[in-house]
Amino acid sequence: MLNNKLSRIKLILTDCDGVLTDGGVYYGKGGEELKKFNIRDGMGVERLRNLAGVETGIVTGELSPSVITRAEKLKITELHLGAKDKPAVLKEILTRLDLQPEEIAYIGDDSNDLEVMKLVGLSACPADATSFVKEIADVVCKFKGGRGCFREMAELIIASRQENAGPDYKTITLNSGHKIGPGEPCYIIAEIGINHNGSLEIAKQLIDEAVAAKATAVKFQKRTPEICVPKDQWEIMRDTPWGKMSYIDYKRKTEFGIVEYATIDQYCKKVGIDWFVSTWDVEAVDFMEQFDTPMYKLASASLTDFPLIKKILLTGKPLMLSTGMSTTKEIEDAMNLVRSFDKNYPLFIAHSTSAYPCKPEELNLKMIQTLGAKYPGVPIGYSGHETGLATTVAAVSLGATFVERHFTLDRAMWGSDHAASVEPQGFTRLVRDIRDVEIATGDGIKRVYESELGPMKRLRVNISDEYKVSAEVKTGNTKP
Repeated sequence: MLNNKLSRIKLILTDCDGVLTDGGVYYGKGGEELKKFNIRDGMGVERLRNLAGVETGIVTGELSPSVITRAEKLKITELHLGAKDKPAVLKEILTRLDLQPEEIAYIGDDSNDLEVMKLVGLSACPADATSFVKEIADVVCKFKGGRGCFREMAELIIASRQENAGPDYKTITLNSGHKIGPGEPCYIIAEIGINHNGSLEIAKQLIDEAVAAKATAVKFQKRTPEICVPKDQWEIMRDTPWGKMSYIDYKRKTEFGIVEYATIDQYCKKVGIDWFVSTWDVEAVDFMEQFDTPMYKLASASLTDFPLIKKILLTGKPLMLSTGMSTTKEIEDAMNLVRSFDKNYPLFIAHSTSAYPCKPEELNLKMIQTLGAKYPGVPIGYSGHETGLATTVAAVSLGATFVERHFTLDRAMWGSDHAASVEPQGFTRLVRDIRDVEIATGDGIKRVYESELGPMKRLRVNISDEYKVSAEVKTGNTKP
């Protein structure tokens, strides 16, 4: 029961005095009230964010400047000072963040916390909380306020997420040798799809351009037209580059067969780039099993096609699920199907919005983090259909371990996907910018770089002893 409650938490709120601090009163030189925080609790905030995707908020009647400073250091933006009506604060948070009470945990220690503790999905208190708070708390911590009780709760939530996720398989190694997961270079996919317009020569040109842009992989689509095209649409006439023809004949015309894919397989191996496909039907999976591609992609439209998913699972190859046009329930159902087959199955999830092209206000990139928090054992990525490149780069900065964009030689070419695709020059910029972001992200450890020592000596009035000698040596200003 407790583990179920812990696993639902998306935001943990806490009182400050008596929970994050020991309840002592300290005063600054100006008589301002200060607070003493525990460093272990601060690490708990970071671990919650990084390992469980759970953010922290402070709701307190305190007005101490040290609370603001502490929140800034820990990047806690959900900060409510001078809160006299905590249930009202909770209601505002639930509405603004679109959360349910069962997705909130609250840690309190005194009578002013009682009412809000009764409203949330999980309540907790430190070991030295008042007796009437202990009586209603779901969890009474072993540690006291300001002595690690917050860290204790953080670790309980993290453990529940890891238990529900099963064994850790965050990084998946493909048969091509590439790895996808946190800490690995973003796996960048140039989706050729059907932009080859039925031409093997155009397909090879696109592969060459993808290699030149330094993409990691190219992706195609494989359909059995007689299965994927509804029969009532077979005889609808279409204007095509090959003249007027029925829709079923048009789909057959643009579909690659064994000769084309055998050539693509050999060509990609020659130029050194991964290739794989989105399969749209069970027969397409049987067809693709003739090739040793590194994974299968399930298009957003196929997320509810359980027979197709089961067919792919039987191959044992890693599966990339795309989640456009899907509800949370549909994503959960697909995930449950995979995990019922094998809880350790190598799996990726791509956030996506199935509009071509997609408006910026419908991209909802924060879903990358939402999916990461909900499925912590699964690498999360992004499949974009927008115009422009900046939002795809932003997806990587938000945690996408792989990205996919449609790829074309010319956006003005005939075909349904070209307009929402990226041309070679743009794809080169996209790869470059993603790699720059990866380098610039760093490791989050503050340091003074050698390149800063010169400006430090010139511009800073007071240099810390730890850098004074170093700065003098580097700038050549040492005294005899």
